[in-house]
Amino acid sequence: MKEMKGSIQGVERFDSPGKGRGLRVTKPFKVGDLIFSCPAYSCVLSAKERGSYCEYCFNRKEGLARCGKCKKACYCNATCQRADWAMHKLECSAMVAFGPNWCPSETVRLVARILAVRKTQKEKHPSEKLMLIGEMQTHVEDVDNARREMNEADIAGLHRFYSKHLDFPDHSALLALFSQVACNGFTVEDEELSHMGTAVYPDVALINHSCLPSVIVTFKGTTAEVRAVTPMKRGDEVLISYIDILYPTDDRNSRLRDSYYFTCDCQECRTQSKDKAKLKVRKRSDPYEPEVVSNMVRYARKKIGDELREMCVQSLDEMGAVFDDANVYMLHMMYQAMGVCLYLGDWDGAIHYGEKVLKPYSVLYPAYSLNVSSMYLKLGRLYMGLEKRSQGLSALKKAMAIMEVAHGKDHHYIAELRKEMK
Repeated sequence: MKEMKGSIQGVERFDSPGKGRGLRVTKPFKVGDLIFSCPAYSCVLSAKERGSYCEYCFNRKEGLARCGKCKKACYCNATCQRADWAMHKLECSAMVAFGPNWCPSETVRLVARILAVRKTQKEKHPSEKLMLIGEMQTHVEDVDNARREMNEADIAGLHRFYSKHLDFPDHSALLALFSQVACNGFTVEDEELSHMGTAVYPDVALINHSCLPSVIVTFKGTTAEVRAVTPMKRGDEVLISYIDILYPTDDRNSRLRDSYYFTCDCQECRTQSKDKAKLKVRKRSDPYEPEVVSNMVRYARKKIGDELREMCVQSLDEMGAVFDDANVYMLHMMYQAMGVCLYLGDWDGAIHYGEKVLKPYSVLYPAYSLNVSSMYLKLGRLYMGLEKRSQGLSALKKAMAIMEVAHGKDHHYIAELRKEMK
């Protein structure tokens, strides 16, 4: 895409009524069109994914070469290793020195890299065409005590693990930076929505939220790509969803207030048109009292936050006695049960719960939802593994139809999927 210095062709920054800064398109875009791409200002691979992905380019492959000193960071080749040294040297000797006691959070690791980039930066980063990283919202004044304590612990970890290689700004500046990362950082995910790492993209951070998003953000390596999922005409605002939009309106806005300090006023939040389907309750000749249903909702929310090992069939049976399978809290219970089955190697059980989740997902999520495509992928791969080829191919084709819009037809995930299907 041809771009002018200080601008991105096809989009512009503007003052969005009631939202502050935002992005809007300056020409029409069709569904699936790439609106713009943005390299990461800074990114960090999850420690859990070391050995599976290249530390520098986030490429997934077998036979990665390990760093000769720390024996932990892995790379495609010497080129990636050299390119990543400016960032990896922040951690390499510390990992050796601290051994098993080296345990900074992923956020601490990302902030350390942001500080390192700032130190060496001579001009605007390619990810700052429309907004500098320092302009990102902080919401320091809105942070609650729990988040403030977490930020303080992260600052202590930053000093403990990175003082050898970094000079730190004052305490208030660090608090602001950690708050910026919390509000503006992106989780980098693979095609099945598994967490690969965390990154900051200043220009993408300009995009405002809507529960009826017009675009979707996916990742090609460490680069963020913004694609249209609805037809857009000149002047339309570029909007993504900051949260899982499967939840009903009150729940969505509670999550938005907790994490991003605002309440959404989009058309879906005003009309609450899908809430009835999302909170569907079984019809019975002897219906439950409203407070019983309310208690079950709270119970479901609690269970959703528990570790997978605490999921059990009994919980599902108890929920199923009250809620229809399409109820969003029941869906999350079944999704977690699918994860338990996969962890235990029970593929038939995983398919059972996946199939129960998929149909309501297809109705309640938008047409080009990654949540739906990832579920088709999981099921397709399970079917193929159990030699149910016809069902497997059908599911993988449905996943591909969504992914070609969300990721683009030239994405390496699409190429890998075509090989799987052959």
